[in-house]
Amino acid sequence: MTSATHASPRIVERPAQPYIAVRARVTMATVDTIAHRIPEVLGRVAALGAKPAGPPFLKYNLIDMARQLEIEAGVPVIDAVAVDGDLINGTLPAGRYASYLHTGSPSTLVQANALLLDWAADRGLAWDMTPTEAGDRWACRLESYRTDPREQPDTAQWETALEFKLAD
Repeated sequence: MTSATHASPRIVERPAQPYIAVRARVTMATVDTIAHRIPEVLGRVAALGAKPAGPPFLKYNLIDMARQLEIEAGVPVIDAVAVDGDLINGTLPAGRYASYLHTGSPSTLVQANALLLDWAADRGLAWDMTPTEAGDRWACRLESYRTDPREQPDTAQWETALEFKLAD
């Protein structure tokens, strides 16, 4: 079993941030299909002349664990640029976020998500999320990948920032 280390969760203020992404509807069994598009998105963003403003991410918009998830694979950019094909422009909303830096294999992110959700519940914090018939619609629920696998092949050393927007 791969071990993981954790920093303490905390609340952070984030400014609004433009981003470029691709969006897909996937199931829990096929989440990797959108995650594997991150290198493609990074290449396409560079080809458009956009400057990344941070690490690539997965943004979970709609979550229904039994059926489908709507997820975006993207990268924050300094300034929005015109996009083509299936690329979209978006803005990560400003506000307070519960933040958690996880070090460990991506296979341990389920436990890291649960830890962050429990931490917030213990403090009475509410998510900026609306339950719908199609699933839970999140204002912003990010997994930002801070480690480049080409530079760090040991997955136990990979850092992922979880940042979930809190209700105002």
